[in-house]
Amino acid sequence: MTTTPTRNTGLTLAAGVLTGILALYIALVALGNITDFGTNQQFVRHVLAMDTTFKDPDLMWRAITSTGLQDTAYVAIIVWETVAALVLVRGTYLWARRDHDLARRVSTYGLLMLLLLFGAGFIAIGGEWFAMWQSKSWNGLDAATRILVLSGVALIVNQLPTRQETAS
Repeated sequence: MTTTPTRNTGLTLAAGVLTGILALYIALVALGNITDFGTNQQFVRHVLAMDTTFKDPDLMWRAITSTGLQDTAYVAIIVWETVAALVLVRGTYLWARRDHDLARRVSTYGLLMLLLLFGAGFIAIGGEWFAMWQSKSWNGLDAATRILVLSGVALIVNQLPTRQETAS
């Protein structure tokens, strides 16, 4: 289905800007993880090893101490971030082109990727399964929550019907 470009409304402008902000953010995160591989590699290793948690014997069986598995998880995170960045850049471009239907669809995919990474990956799996909340040194829950909330807001704004949609 092809759409005729319409003038930008405040809502579509907001959707495009929010998508662009998150595209920039996750692109910079991915670039940082690629160019400074070791910094967040240590973060992932400590979280998965659970070596800075309370070391409760009832939880420590969850720890992943194999550096090979830890690094595989880290590379998977970087690949996910990179793909999400590319999808969101594409969504931002489509918002700028005023191809609202396709922009909404593409942006939704990218924003859902961020929600999965930060919500399921960092908050649920890292925070709860690997007890990251117990660590004073390697706790990324605040940062993950900020991006989860911003991504959620952007997704909601992306899904709101425009004036033209509600009139038909």
